[in-house]
Amino acid sequence: MIIKNARIFDSSFELVKKDILIEGGKITDISDCIDGDDVRDFSGCVVMPGFIDVHTHACRGFDMTDGSAASVNEMSVYLAENGVTSFCPASMTLPESQLKKAFENTAAVKGNENGAYIHGINMEGPFISAARKGAQSEEYIVPPDFDMFSRLNAVCDIKLAAVAPETQGADEFIKAAKEICAVSLAHTQADYDTAMRAFSLGANHVTHLFNAMPPLLSRAPGVVGAAFDSENVYCELICDLIHISPAVLRAAFKVLGEDRTVVISDSMAAAGLGDGEYSLGGQKVFVKGGRATLADGTVAGSTTNLFSEFGNLLSIGIPLKQAVKSCTINPAKSINVHNETGSIEKGKNADLLITYEDFSEIKAVYIKGKKFN
Repeated sequence: MIIKNARIFDSSFELVKKDILIEGGKITDISDCIDGDDVRDFSGCVVMPGFIDVHTHACRGFDMTDGSAASVNEMSVYLAENGVTSFCPASMTLPESQLKKAFENTAAVKGNENGAYIHGINMEGPFISAARKGAQSEEYIVPPDFDMFSRLNAVCDIKLAAVAPETQGADEFIKAAKEICAVSLAHTQADYDTAMRAFSLGANHVTHLFNAMPPLLSRAPGVVGAAFDSENVYCELICDLIHISPAVLRAAFKVLGEDRTVVISDSMAAAGLGDGEYSLGGQKVFVKGGRATLADGTVAGSTTNLFSEFGNLLSIGIPLKQAVKSCTINPAKSINVHNETGSIEKGKNADLLITYEDFSEIKAVYIKGKKFN
Protein backbone atom coordinates (compact mmCIF):
# COMPACT_ATOMS: atom_id res chain seq x y z
CA MET A 1 0.00 0.00 0.00
CA ILE A 2 1.20 3.49 -0.86
CA ILE A 3 0.06 6.66 0.89
CA LYS A 4 0.46 9.54 -1.55
CA ASN A 5 0.03 13.30 -1.86
CA ALA A 6 -0.05 14.09 1.87
CA ARG A 7 2.29 16.03 4.08
CA ILE A 8 3.87 13.82 6.72
CA PHE A 9 5.84 14.33 9.93
CA ASP A 10 9.28 12.92 9.13
CA SER A 11 11.68 11.34 11.64
CA SER A 12 12.65 14.84 12.84
CA PHE A 13 8.97 15.78 13.17
CA GLU A 14 9.17 18.33 10.39
CA LEU A 15 6.27 18.52 7.93
CA VAL A 16 7.37 17.36 4.47
CA LYS A 17 5.68 16.17 1.29
CA LYS A 18 6.55 12.47 0.99
CA ASP A 19 4.97 9.16 -0.01
CA ILE A 20 4.90 6.19 2.37
CA LEU A 21 5.18 2.54 1.33
CA ILE A 22 3.63 0.01 3.71
CA GLU A 23 4.30 -3.72 3.44
CA GLY A 24 3.48 -6.41 5.99
CA GLY A 25 2.27 -3.86 8.51
CA LYS A 26 5.59 -2.00 8.45
CA ILE A 27 6.82 1.22 6.86
CA THR A 28 9.32 0.05 4.23
CA ASP A 29 10.00 3.23 2.26
CA ILE A 30 9.55 6.98 2.55
CA SER A 31 10.44 9.07 -0.49
CA ASP A 32 9.33 11.85 -2.82
CA CYS A 33 7.50 9.60 -5.26
CA ILE A 34 6.62 5.94 -4.87
CA ASP A 35 4.77 4.18 -7.69
CA GLY A 36 2.63 1.07 -7.42
CA ASP A 37 -0.86 -0.35 -7.71
CA ASP A 38 -2.41 -0.05 -4.22
CA VAL A 39 -2.46 3.73 -3.85
CA ARG A 40 -4.33 5.74 -1.22
CA ASP A 41 -4.61 9.40 -2.18
CA PHE A 42 -4.60 11.68 0.85
CA SER A 43 -4.36 15.04 -0.90
CA GLY A 44 -5.05 17.89 1.51
CA CYS A 45 -4.21 15.75 4.53
CA VAL A 46 -1.47 15.43 7.15
CA VAL A 47 -0.06 12.08 8.26
CA MET A 48 1.07 11.86 11.89
CA PRO A 49 2.35 8.86 13.82
CA GLY A 50 -0.53 7.15 15.59
CA PHE A 51 -1.11 8.56 19.06
CA ILE A 52 -0.03 6.50 22.10
CA ASP A 53 -1.92 6.72 25.40
CA VAL A 54 0.17 5.22 28.19
CA HIS A 55 -2.41 6.03 30.88
CA THR A 56 -6.09 5.27 30.34
CA HIS A 57 -8.32 3.46 32.83
CA ALA A 58 -11.60 3.24 30.99
CA CYS A 59 -13.83 4.70 28.29
CA ARG A 60 -17.34 4.41 26.90
CA GLY A 61 -18.48 2.55 30.00
CA PHE A 62 -15.72 -0.08 29.78
CA ASP A 63 -13.11 -0.31 32.57
CA MET A 64 -10.04 -2.54 32.56
CA THR A 65 -10.28 -3.23 36.31
CA ASP A 66 -13.90 -4.19 36.82
CA GLY A 67 -14.97 -5.57 33.48
CA SER A 68 -13.90 -8.47 31.30
CA ALA A 69 -11.61 -9.16 28.38
CA ALA A 70 -14.39 -7.82 26.18
CA SER A 71 -14.25 -4.52 28.10
CA VAL A 72 -10.54 -4.12 27.42
CA ASN A 73 -11.16 -4.85 23.74
CA GLU A 74 -13.93 -2.24 23.59
CA MET A 75 -11.49 0.26 25.07
CA SER A 76 -9.14 -0.48 22.17
CA VAL A 77 -11.92 0.27 19.68
CA TYR A 78 -12.84 3.62 21.26
CA LEU A 79 -9.20 4.66 21.37
CA ALA A 80 -8.66 3.80 17.70
CA GLU A 81 -11.74 5.82 16.75
CA ASN A 82 -9.99 8.78 18.36
CA GLY A 83 -6.59 8.42 16.72
CA VAL A 84 -4.84 6.28 19.34
CA THR A 85 -3.11 3.29 17.75
CA SER A 86 -1.54 1.74 20.86
CA PHE A 87 -1.95 2.09 24.61
CA CYS A 88 -1.33 0.93 28.16
CA PRO A 89 -4.51 0.16 30.12
CA ALA A 90 -4.04 1.56 33.61
CA SER A 91 -4.98 -0.30 36.77
CA MET A 92 -6.05 1.17 40.11
CA THR A 93 -5.36 0.60 43.80
CA LEU A 94 -7.17 -2.70 44.36
CA PRO A 95 -6.56 -6.05 46.09
CA GLU A 96 -4.04 -8.29 44.35
CA SER A 97 -6.74 -10.82 43.50
CA GLN A 98 -8.75 -8.19 41.64
CA LEU A 99 -5.66 -6.83 39.91
CA LYS A 100 -4.75 -10.35 38.83
CA LYS A 101 -8.16 -10.74 37.18
CA ALA A 102 -7.77 -7.40 35.39
CA PHE A 103 -4.29 -8.40 34.23
CA GLU A 104 -5.66 -11.73 32.97
CA ASN A 105 -8.36 -9.90 31.00
CA THR A 106 -5.75 -7.63 29.44
CA ALA A 107 -3.45 -10.55 28.60
CA ALA A 108 -6.34 -12.32 26.87
CA VAL A 109 -6.90 -9.32 24.59
CA LYS A 110 -3.24 -8.43 23.98
CA GLY A 111 -2.43 -9.43 20.41
CA ASN A 112 -6.09 -9.86 19.49
CA GLU A 113 -7.36 -6.29 19.74
CA ASN A 114 -10.04 -4.97 17.40
CA GLY A 115 -8.61 -1.47 17.67
CA ALA A 116 -5.51 0.05 19.25
CA TYR A 117 -3.00 -2.55 20.35
CA ILE A 118 -1.76 -3.01 23.90
CA HIS A 119 1.89 -2.53 24.89
CA GLY A 120 1.38 -3.69 28.45
CA ILE A 121 -0.11 -2.43 31.68
CA ASN A 122 0.38 0.86 33.50
CA MET A 123 0.28 -0.33 37.13
CA GLU A 124 -0.97 2.77 38.94
CA GLY A 125 -1.29 1.60 42.52
CA PRO A 126 -1.37 0.12 45.09
CA PHE A 127 2.14 1.38 46.06
CA ILE A 128 1.08 4.98 46.67
CA SER A 129 0.67 7.50 49.50
CA ALA A 130 -2.64 7.77 51.35
CA ALA A 131 -1.96 11.50 51.74
CA ARG A 132 -2.22 11.95 47.97
CA LYS A 133 -4.52 9.09 47.05
CA GLY A 134 -6.80 11.22 44.87
CA ALA A 135 -9.52 8.92 43.53
CA GLN A 136 -7.66 5.75 44.57
CA SER A 137 -9.07 3.50 47.34
CA GLU A 138 -7.14 4.07 50.57
CA GLU A 139 -8.12 0.70 52.08
CA TYR A 140 -6.11 -1.17 49.44
CA ILE A 141 -2.92 0.90 49.57
CA VAL A 142 0.10 -1.25 50.50
CA PRO A 143 3.86 -0.61 50.74
CA PRO A 144 5.89 -1.27 47.58
CA ASP A 145 6.12 -5.02 47.14
CA PHE A 146 8.36 -6.33 44.36
CA ASP A 147 7.14 -9.90 44.86
CA MET A 148 3.55 -8.81 44.24
CA PHE A 149 4.71 -6.78 41.24
CA SER A 150 6.52 -9.83 39.86
CA ARG A 151 3.50 -12.08 40.27
CA LEU A 152 1.32 -9.63 38.35
CA ASN A 153 3.98 -9.04 35.71
CA ALA A 154 3.99 -12.78 35.07
CA VAL A 155 0.27 -12.53 34.25
CA CYS A 156 0.61 -9.58 31.84
CA ASP A 157 3.61 -7.43 30.98
CA ILE A 158 3.86 -4.26 33.04
CA LYS A 159 5.29 -1.34 31.06
CA LEU A 160 4.98 1.33 33.77
CA ALA A 161 4.87 0.92 37.56
CA ALA A 162 3.83 3.72 39.91
CA VAL A 163 5.32 4.26 43.35
CA ALA A 164 5.31 6.96 46.03
CA PRO A 165 9.05 7.27 46.72
CA GLU A 166 8.63 8.32 50.37
CA THR A 167 6.98 5.02 51.32
CA GLN A 168 8.84 2.29 53.20
CA GLY A 169 10.64 -0.02 50.79
CA ALA A 170 10.34 2.33 47.80
CA ASP A 171 14.09 2.56 47.19
CA GLU A 172 14.48 -1.21 46.93
CA PHE A 173 11.38 -1.46 44.76
CA ILE A 174 12.63 1.17 42.30
CA LYS A 175 16.03 -0.51 41.99
CA ALA A 176 14.41 -3.87 41.23
CA ALA A 177 11.46 -2.78 39.08
CA LYS A 178 13.54 -0.51 36.83
CA GLU A 179 15.11 -3.66 35.35
CA ILE A 180 11.68 -4.72 34.07
CA CYS A 181 9.76 -1.55 33.20
CA ALA A 182 9.67 2.21 33.54
CA VAL A 183 9.10 3.39 37.11
CA SER A 184 6.95 6.45 37.77
CA LEU A 185 6.51 8.68 40.81
CA ALA A 186 2.79 8.92 41.52
CA HIS A 187 0.23 9.88 44.15
CA THR A 188 3.03 11.09 46.37
CA GLN A 189 3.75 13.57 49.15
CA ALA A 190 7.50 13.40 48.47
CA ASP A 191 9.70 16.45 48.83
CA TYR A 192 12.32 17.52 46.30
CA ASP A 193 15.21 15.54 47.81
CA THR A 194 13.19 12.33 48.05
CA ALA A 195 12.07 12.64 44.44
CA MET A 196 15.62 13.34 43.28
CA ARG A 197 16.84 10.26 45.13
CA ALA A 198 14.18 8.17 43.41
CA PHE A 199 15.33 9.46 40.02
CA SER A 200 18.94 8.65 40.89
CA LEU A 201 17.86 5.08 41.71
CA GLY A 202 16.22 4.60 38.33
CA ALA A 203 12.73 6.10 38.33
CA ASN A 204 12.34 8.01 35.05
CA HIS A 205 8.71 9.05 34.84
CA VAL A 206 6.15 11.16 36.72
CA THR A 207 2.46 10.27 36.68
CA HIS A 208 0.10 13.16 35.83
CA LEU A 209 2.48 15.96 36.80
CA PHE A 210 0.91 18.57 39.15
CA ASN A 211 -1.92 16.21 40.12
CA ALA A 212 -1.87 14.08 43.30
CA MET A 213 1.38 15.66 44.53
CA PRO A 214 2.42 18.81 46.44
CA PRO A 215 2.37 22.05 44.45
CA LEU A 216 5.55 23.73 43.25
CA LEU A 217 6.40 26.40 45.85
CA SER A 218 9.26 28.88 46.02
CA ARG A 219 10.96 27.12 48.95
CA ALA A 220 9.43 23.67 48.51
CA PRO A 221 9.82 22.58 44.87
CA GLY A 222 8.64 19.02 45.54
CA VAL A 223 8.22 16.38 42.85
CA VAL A 224 7.39 19.02 40.23
CA GLY A 225 10.65 20.87 40.82
CA ALA A 226 12.60 17.62 40.85
CA ALA A 227 11.05 16.61 37.53
CA PHE A 228 11.90 19.99 36.03
CA ASP A 229 15.50 19.52 37.20
CA SER A 230 15.90 15.98 35.84
CA GLU A 231 16.57 15.98 32.11
CA ASN A 232 15.99 12.22 31.67
CA VAL A 233 12.55 12.13 33.32
CA TYR A 234 9.33 11.96 31.30
CA CYS A 235 6.33 13.86 32.64
CA GLU A 236 2.71 12.91 32.01
CA LEU A 237 0.30 15.81 31.54
CA ILE A 238 -3.49 15.63 31.43
CA CYS A 239 -4.35 18.29 28.86
CA ASP A 240 -8.15 18.45 29.20
CA LEU A 241 -7.79 22.03 30.55
CA ILE A 242 -9.54 20.87 33.73
CA HIS A 243 -6.67 19.15 35.54
CA ILE A 244 -4.14 21.86 34.65
CA SER A 245 -4.77 25.45 33.62
CA PRO A 246 -3.62 26.65 30.18
CA ALA A 247 -1.07 29.02 31.74
CA VAL A 248 0.53 26.23 33.77
CA LEU A 249 0.52 23.90 30.76
CA ARG A 250 2.32 26.51 28.66
CA ALA A 251 4.91 26.97 31.40
CA ALA A 252 5.43 23.22 31.78
CA PHE A 253 5.87 22.68 28.05
CA LYS A 254 8.45 25.48 27.97
CA VAL A 255 10.42 24.18 30.96
CA LEU A 256 10.33 20.51 29.96
CA GLY A 257 11.11 21.09 26.29
CA GLU A 258 9.87 19.08 23.35
CA ASP A 259 11.31 15.68 24.35
CA ARG A 260 9.92 15.05 27.87
CA THR A 261 6.22 15.93 27.75
CA VAL A 262 3.83 12.96 27.56
CA VAL A 263 0.15 13.69 26.97
CA ILE A 264 -2.15 11.19 28.68
CA SER A 265 -5.92 10.95 28.97
CA ASP A 266 -6.17 9.32 32.43
CA SER A 267 -9.69 8.65 31.18
CA MET A 268 -12.40 6.94 33.17
CA ALA A 269 -15.60 5.24 32.02
CA ALA A 270 -17.42 8.44 31.02
CA ALA A 271 -14.98 9.16 28.17
CA GLY A 272 -17.03 8.96 25.00
CA LEU A 273 -20.29 9.20 26.94
CA GLY A 274 -22.25 11.99 28.63
CA ASP A 275 -22.74 13.31 32.13
CA GLY A 276 -23.98 10.91 34.78
CA GLU A 277 -22.89 8.51 37.51
CA TYR A 278 -20.04 6.09 36.87
CA SER A 279 -17.50 3.96 38.74
CA LEU A 280 -13.71 4.13 39.02
CA GLY A 281 -11.77 1.58 41.04
CA GLY A 282 -14.94 0.65 42.89
CA GLN A 283 -15.81 4.24 43.83
CA LYS A 284 -18.75 6.27 42.56
CA VAL A 285 -17.81 9.06 40.18
CA PHE A 286 -20.11 11.89 39.17
CA VAL A 287 -19.63 13.58 35.81
CA LYS A 288 -21.07 17.02 35.16
CA GLY A 289 -20.03 19.23 32.27
CA GLY A 290 -17.29 16.75 31.41
CA ARG A 291 -15.70 17.06 34.87
CA ALA A 292 -15.41 13.80 36.81
CA THR A 293 -15.34 13.92 40.62
CA LEU A 294 -15.91 11.77 43.67
CA ALA A 295 -18.75 12.71 46.02
CA ASP A 296 -16.35 14.92 48.02
CA GLY A 297 -15.31 16.87 44.92
CA THR A 298 -11.97 15.12 44.35
CA VAL A 299 -11.16 15.07 40.64
CA ALA A 300 -11.44 11.45 39.45
CA GLY A 301 -9.78 10.98 36.09
CA SER A 302 -10.87 12.62 32.87
CA THR A 303 -13.48 12.19 30.17
CA THR A 304 -11.14 13.16 27.34
CA ASN A 305 -8.99 11.44 24.71
CA LEU A 306 -5.62 12.29 23.17
CA PHE A 307 -6.99 13.72 19.93
CA SER A 308 -9.16 16.16 21.87
CA GLU A 309 -6.19 17.07 24.06
CA PHE A 310 -4.02 17.59 20.97
CA GLY A 311 -6.56 20.15 19.79
CA ASN A 312 -6.48 21.79 23.21
CA LEU A 313 -2.71 22.15 23.03
CA LEU A 314 -2.84 23.85 19.66
CA SER A 315 -5.61 26.14 20.90
CA ILE A 316 -3.54 27.39 23.85
CA GLY A 317 -0.41 28.04 21.81
CA ILE A 318 1.72 24.93 22.24
CA PRO A 319 3.95 24.60 19.13
CA LEU A 320 2.70 22.02 16.63
CA LYS A 321 5.91 19.97 16.66
CA GLN A 322 5.89 19.69 20.45
CA ALA A 323 2.20 18.83 20.55
CA VAL A 324 2.71 16.00 18.04
CA LYS A 325 5.80 14.61 19.78
CA SER A 326 3.99 14.68 23.12
CA CYS A 327 1.31 12.34 21.76
CA THR A 328 3.62 10.02 19.81
CA ILE A 329 7.37 9.55 20.16
CA ASN A 330 7.63 10.85 23.74
CA PRO A 331 5.15 8.34 25.20
CA ALA A 332 6.80 5.64 23.07
CA LYS A 333 10.22 6.47 24.52
CA SER A 334 8.83 6.73 28.04
CA ILE A 335 7.87 3.02 28.00
CA ASN A 336 10.71 1.93 25.70
CA VAL A 337 8.68 0.99 22.61
CA HIS A 338 10.13 3.70 20.36
CA ASN A 339 11.96 1.18 18.20
CA GLU A 340 8.63 -0.19 16.98
CA THR A 341 6.27 2.80 16.96
CA GLY A 342 5.93 6.52 17.74
CA SER A 343 7.36 8.01 14.55
CA ILE A 344 7.14 7.63 10.79
CA GLU A 345 10.36 5.80 9.98
CA LYS A 346 11.42 2.80 7.92
CA GLY A 347 11.09 -0.45 9.82
CA LYS A 348 8.53 0.78 12.32
CA ASN A 349 4.92 -0.30 12.58
CA ALA A 350 2.68 1.54 10.14
CA ASP A 351 0.70 3.21 12.94
CA LEU A 352 -0.68 6.34 11.33
CA LEU A 353 -3.18 9.05 12.18
CA ILE A 354 -4.32 11.01 9.12
CA THR A 355 -6.16 14.29 9.58
CA TYR A 356 -7.22 17.22 7.46
CA GLU A 357 -4.72 20.06 7.12
CA ASP A 358 -6.28 22.04 9.97
CA PHE A 359 -6.11 19.02 12.34
CA SER A 360 -9.80 19.46 13.14
CA GLU A 361 -10.98 16.01 12.10
CA ILE A 362 -9.64 12.50 11.69
CA LYS A 363 -9.63 11.26 8.10
CA ALA A 364 -8.21 7.75 8.64
CA VAL A 365 -6.36 5.59 11.16
CA TYR A 366 -3.96 2.79 10.25
CA ILE A 367 -2.83 0.27 12.86
CA LYS A 368 0.11 -1.90 11.80
CA GLY A 369 -0.78 -1.08 8.21
CA LYS A 370 -4.45 -2.02 8.45
CA LYS A 371 -7.09 0.67 8.08
CA PHE A 372 -9.29 0.91 11.15
CA ASN A 373 -12.98 1.18 10.34
